Amino acid sequence: MSCKTIIPCLDIYNGKTVKGINFDNLKEAGDPVQLAAYYEHQQADELAILNIAATKENRADFLNLVEKIRNTTTFPLIVGGGINSVDDAKEAVSKGASRISVNSSAVKNPQLIDDLVKKFGSEKVVCAIDAKKNSSLKGGWEVTTSGGKISTGIDLFKWVKEVENRGCGSILLTSMNHDGTKGGFALKLLAELTNIVKIRVIASGGAGSMDDFVDLFENTNCTSALAASIFHYGEVEVLKLKHYLDEMGIEVCLKK
Repeated sequence: MSCKTIIPCLDIYNGKTVKGINFDNLKEAGDPVQLAAYYEHQQADELAILNIAATKENRADFLNLVEKIRNTTTFPLIVGGGINSVDDAKEAVSKGASRISVNSSAVKNPQLIDDLVKKFGSEKVVCAIDAKKNSSLKGGWEVTTSGGKISTGIDLFKWVKEVENRGCGSILLTSMNHDGTKGGFALKLLAELTNIVKIRVIASGGAGSMDDFVDLFENTNCTSALAASIFHYGEVEVLKLKHYLDEMGIEVCLKK
């Protein structure tokens, strides 16, 4: 797909859509099933559904929610949170996931990426990475887990190359320094990162206006942008954003 893609994100906490700043001070942001239907109507290209507080106890409820969303929409669903094995991924796919997203589980066990790619193919595997600035590392950015709360000491740029080499089809990169701030995407970081990998990079963290998306697509090689609160709270409408990008000469997929 040559056009740039827009991906709303549903952060799910105990069955409800929530949003905060840097994953703290979470507030409810709407019914997940209703939001999903709304975003499909708005011509979102994909929808990310992330279980941000995944536990064994809430796993079944989360997957049932994914199934409800799948039964009322047709666009691709990126599903993540609590996927620690191929069997976990199989279950998510059986409930309607189009792509599987792994984060801390891949950091703890990189072989999981290989196993998922072997089972489902590169296109269906997304590696989500929560990055934080760390001047003590050569690349200046560190891979973190648990929504940026746990430091790993892993250099971001080394990790993205490893993820690519293991066959992952997409990277969902969230700058934890930008997440929820609405101050714009981490353009310098994303420009550097998209110059060293050939796979799809989905930018996340910091979107606050339609011009932020223009800046992202004009100044980096990112092909996709993900956002949450500005869409959930109606500050930016997906369809209006896509028309604006089109007017600015950025190719997007629009239904006539």
